[in-house]
Amino acid sequence: MKRNLHIFSILLNIFFSIIHKIKHLFSEIRESLKNEKTDFTEIRLGKALMLLAIPMVLEMVMESVFAVVDILFVSRLGADAVATVGITESMLTLVYALGFGLSMATTALISRRIGEKQTEKAGNIAFQAILTGVCISLVISLIGITYSGKLLQLMGANGVISGEMSGYTTIMLGFNMVIMLLFIINAIFRSAGDAAIAMRVLWLANLINLVLDPLLIYGWGPVPAFGVKGAAMATSTGRGIAVLYQFYLLFAGKGRIQLLWRHLSPDLRVIGQLVRLSLGTIGQNIIATSSWIGLMRIMSVFGSEVLAAYTIAIRIVIFCLLPSWGVSNAAATLVGQNLGAGKPDRAERSVWAAGKVNMILLGIIGTIFILFPDAFIRLFSHDPLIIIYGSGALRTVSFGFVFYGLGMVLMNAINGAGDTLTPTKFNLLCFWMIEIPLAWLLALHFDWAQKGVFLSIVIAESTLCLVALWWFRLGKWKLQTV
Repeated sequence: MKRNLHIFSILLNIFFSIIHKIKHLFSEIRESLKNEKTDFTEIRLGKALMLLAIPMVLEMVMESVFAVVDILFVSRLGADAVATVGITESMLTLVYALGFGLSMATTALISRRIGEKQTEKAGNIAFQAILTGVCISLVISLIGITYSGKLLQLMGANGVISGEMSGYTTIMLGFNMVIMLLFIINAIFRSAGDAAIAMRVLWLANLINLVLDPLLIYGWGPVPAFGVKGAAMATSTGRGIAVLYQFYLLFAGKGRIQLLWRHLSPDLRVIGQLVRLSLGTIGQNIIATSSWIGLMRIMSVFGSEVLAAYTIAIRIVIFCLLPSWGVSNAAATLVGQNLGAGKPDRAERSVWAAGKVNMILLGIIGTIFILFPDAFIRLFSHDPLIIIYGSGALRTVSFGFVFYGLGMVLMNAINGAGDTLTPTKFNLLCFWMIEIPLAWLLALHFDWAQKGVFLSIVIAESTLCLVALWWFRLGKWKLQTV
């Protein structure tokens, strides 16, 4: 009897302990979404990581929703409409690369100034980043508005796409500024520690897009049906209203950084610094993107089923990596702020903590994909060959998930410290000098076919992680000045 009571007492204690931890977790989640002005260089490191990572993870998920929603509604208009969206998205990768580069440069500079408690300088950097993004966007807008049809023809589009449906491309390229500013201003919020604000901005943009997409594409009542062009109108409107909301928050001082009238003048020294830092991250993005194009070219040799299977598998992988990007962005912010506060050891500990979270998260996801890959491929296709090839791709690539989790945190941490050149060199080594040649060698020379390509991805990404780990442990990033 006493033994049974003792066991019951132990189980009861375990139960209440679990309940307490769950309540504590939900309490921290609520706190992360409130956007309270916390000093992330002073509070407990685990809490700082959670407060930043949760809204950043949700923000990255919201970023992916734009493309999914557009394709969902546009797909009912036929293959040409879907192709128009796809081809235009491929052209917009340049905007994404530039926006990502400027965002990472902005993160490195602003997080450092916030750590130094120099909010006035952070405000000046914020405006210079916005001004730089606007100038770049205007050039792209001019080209897009003037030559959208010809650009579609250069991309291999048929006459219907380059003629009747070019309005979609004209709007998306013409209003690329809203994409650029969303990237940059959300980076301003994140690097200052206002990750919850950045998350809410994308919620707003997505909600508007979700309402306007069916309305403008198919029409309703007095609103005419604009077809595929309506999707561009909806997306640009949603993003545009979100950008206006961002400016309101900045000028009203709702976050840690406030834009003041005295900030609104060009500072060529800061602009030069932003451009110099952004070149590295732009290079990283372009190197990584072009390597995927190279792999697609090799995969095309093995037929449309293999190519479709590979495309589906990689889309699943990328979607599942999005939460990890949120954790990596949190690590970059913590590195910059703690280096600015003169706490390099705390900056290093924040990276190990984020890396551990990412490795566990992606380790679990990777295990599920290894065990049940076909279940996920079947969500997108019922073709037996696509399911077989796609399952093979998803299972093989998933063996490297733990490496991907740590690698992206390390790379973002080095970028966040202000060293954007070193990760660019690592990308060049691993993607252009290892991945593509290895994929060609294994797939075509040794006749491993598509399996050789899948394996080259795992080897290249794992090598990137190990190289970044070696460099990070050297500690030179702690001495970076920005």
